[in-house]
Amino acid sequence: MDGKICMITGANSGIGKATAIGLAELNATVIMVCRDKERGEIAREEIIKKTGNNNIDLLICDLSSQEQIKRLVNEFNQKYQSLHVFINNAGIMLKNRSECVDGLEMNFAVHVIAPFLLTILLLDVLKKSAPSRVIIVGSAMHKMAKMDFDDLQCENKKYRLSKVYGKSKLAETLIAYELSRRLKGTGVSVNILHPGVVATNLGRDQSKFSQWFARKFFKSSEAGAETSIYLASSVEVEGITGKYFINKEQRRSSEESYNREHSMRLWEICAEITGVDIQ
Repeated sequence: MDGKICMITGANSGIGKATAIGLAELNATVIMVCRDKERGEIAREEIIKKTGNNNIDLLICDLSSQEQIKRLVNEFNQKYQSLHVFINNAGIMLKNRSECVDGLEMNFAVHVIAPFLLTILLLDVLKKSAPSRVIIVGSAMHKMAKMDFDDLQCENKKYRLSKVYGKSKLAETLIAYELSRRLKGTGVSVNILHPGVVATNLGRDQSKFSQWFARKFFKSSEAGAETSIYLASSVEVEGITGKYFINKEQRRSSEESYNREHSMRLWEICAEITGVDIQ
């Protein structure tokens, strides 16, 4: 990964931090995108110390805010002229319904709108850096969900975490596939992965028993990051796009996730919300 520039969202803990460490060990330049500056700086110093790679940068952004996403991209463009790998890793799992500053349900904002907006705003530099890779950290929980276009913001039905989270991950998968179709022939690949059931800070809003159970029986962050690192660095996946990976192997996602009518409809909704599109 010498000379490669990689951006990772949610890089100060869990899978994101483990992915940053793995790519830093491969001598990539790693740009960490974190919401909290203090925690981001602590993680950045840890990664530099652990890997001996000083090419670790930190950019601050709350990915639930479209204004902050645009500011992040402007800051990136002022500092860098290339981007070879972009990993949409950041995620949330909230026990109760909440809305972001833009008035969107938080899971939808972070898992769907943020990857959509960030990727499109970074497209010029990704195309210029081609062959380049967009990697989205999804979840097998998308298989439990069905799209409900009448209630995308989870306003009309009882808020149930597993259903809301799963629906946002299904929408994320639909957007990943549609993005890969629209970028065909550009040299920018788009793939999505399930990292496995991993003990991370994602479940910090859950009960103490659930957190204990996760720590005891779930994958480590390092194991969960293996597929992200593989998709970012392996020559085996060069040119492969629009696929779903588990444990570094191509798998089938849910039948619902391949519904082109739904992916196109969702794309138009995201374009309307953000005011951006691929021309």
